[in-house]
Amino acid sequence: MKKYLFSTLLLSLAALMYAQTTIVDSIFVGGQYRSYRVYVPAIYTGATARPLILNLHGYTSNAQQQQLYSNFMPIADTANFLMVFPNGTYSSGQRFWNAGISNTLVNDIAFLSALIDSLDLTYNINLNRVYSTGMSNGGYMSHTLACELSNRITAIASVTGSIFTTQYGSYCHPTRPVPVMQIHGTSDPTVPYTGSSTSMPVDSVVKYWVTKNGCNPTAAFNNVPNTSTTDGCTAEHYVYSGGLSGSTVELFKIIGGLHTWPGFPFGGSGTNMDINASVEIWRFFNKYTLSALTGVHENESLNASLLVYPNPANSTLHVKLDNYALLSLEISDVLGKVVISERTLENPISIENLKSGIYFLSAKADNGAVVKTKFIKE
Repeated sequence: MKKYLFSTLLLSLAALMYAQTTIVDSIFVGGQYRSYRVYVPAIYTGATARPLILNLHGYTSNAQQQQLYSNFMPIADTANFLMVFPNGTYSSGQRFWNAGISNTLVNDIAFLSALIDSLDLTYNINLNRVYSTGMSNGGYMSHTLACELSNRITAIASVTGSIFTTQYGSYCHPTRPVPVMQIHGTSDPTVPYTGSSTSMPVDSVVKYWVTKNGCNPTAAFNNVPNTSTTDGCTAEHYVYSGGLSGSTVELFKIIGGLHTWPGFPFGGSGTNMDINASVEIWRFFNKYTLSALTGVHENESLNASLLVYPNPANSTLHVKLDNYALLSLEISDVLGKVVISERTLENPISIENLKSGIYFLSAKADNGAVVKTKFIKE
C-alpha cells in the first residue's frame, strides 16, 4: 500500500512538472546513447552564462524519479540555474553509476564530462560554476567526480552517499580543494552512517575532505531547530571552514534519519523536514566558483581575447592571445589528461594525432595569468 501511495504521489508531481520546461534528450558516448533530462527555468534567456547542476539518481532509480524526489525546480526558477538529470546505465537490470567500482565497466566520468560539453553547445553554461549532487549511488558518483574531475566540477553535495573503500586514498586525486557537503541519516539502513565492508563511515568521509581541503578540523556546530516534531528525526549542522582557497566542508547529520532526501514532503517518518536538502545544497554551491578555487582567470577578467582557429579543426590549430604575449599552452581532453604541451610555441600547432572530440586549451600569458577555451577536433 505504501509503495502504491508513493507511486501515485510521484505521478501527481509529474503532472505538475511537465507544465515546466523539461527537455528529454541523449548523446552518443562510449559506443552508446546516454539519455538525460534537462530543466530550463522560465527566466532563462541565454543572454548570460548560468550555473549548471548535475543531479544524479540512486541505484535502481532513474533521472525522472530523481527530478521529482529532489524537487530543485522551484529553486532554479528563482535562482536561474540549469539542472541536468542524467540516466546511469544498467547492471543486472538496474540503473547505476560506476562510482569507482570497476575500471572495466562503463566510464561515467567521461560521459558526464561530455554531457557538460554537449549542454554548453546548446545553452549558455557558466563553466566556472558547474556542480554535482546526487542521492545514494548518485552521491557516491558525486564524490568520484570531486576526486577525478575536479578540473570541471566546482563543488559537490552527497545525500545518503559515501565513498567506496576501494576508492579511498589511492584513487582520489583532486587537483585543488573541492568544497563538499554531506547529508546523511544516522539510521540509514542502505548506506550505514557507520560504514560497511564496502563503504567508508560518513564521519571518515567528512574528515577525508576536511584534511584534503586543509580546513579547520574543529567544526562550528549548531542544532537545527526542530520545526517538524512528527518526522521522527532531528538535524545537526557542522561547518569546517578555513580551507585552502576559501573551501569548506559541511555535514548535516540527521539523527534518526533514514535513506531519504530531507525536505521531500511524502517521505514519511525518517525523512527530515527541519531542512530542505535542495535549498541547503544550492546555498552551499552558490558560494563557489571554479576560478576562485584554482586561481585560473576568466578571459574577460584579463581584458584579453584568446583566439583559436579554425574551430572545428582538422590537422592544425592557430592560437592568438590579444593584448598579452603568449608564453605556453596545454591541450587537455575531457578527462583532464594533458595531450599536448607546448613550451616553445610555433604556430600552427599540429593536432593531427588527436582523436576526434572536444578539447580544452589552457594558455599562459606573459603576466602570469591563464586563460582557457575549448575547440573541436574533427
